[in-house]
Amino acid sequence: MAINKARLRNLHYILAPIMFLPIFLTAITGSLFQVAVITGRSSDFLWLLELHRGKFGIINLELIYPLLNAFGVLFLATTGIIMWLQINRRVKNTKH
Repeated sequence: MAINKARLRNLHYILAPIMFLPIFLTAITGSLFQVAVITGRSSDFLWLLELHRGKFGIINLELIYPLLNAFGVLFLATTGIIMWLQINRRVKNTKH
């Protein structure tokens, strides 16, 4: 099955900026909460854990937020690797 390179690149191009904020937010809040745990102040920073899990005030995405994050990361990693392999193949073919 041939992969439509232009469509794949376009999907990656569209999804990457959309996924940046949730992935960045998850990484930062998880790291900061871990620092709070290490310093023994986790009870003061439970709001970080709520953000990390997808609870944004009245908007509660705790059930689907991890799935959306996982799907987004896996999709971006897969499309990125496929595009990278295509570029590497093209570079190797031009050298020989």
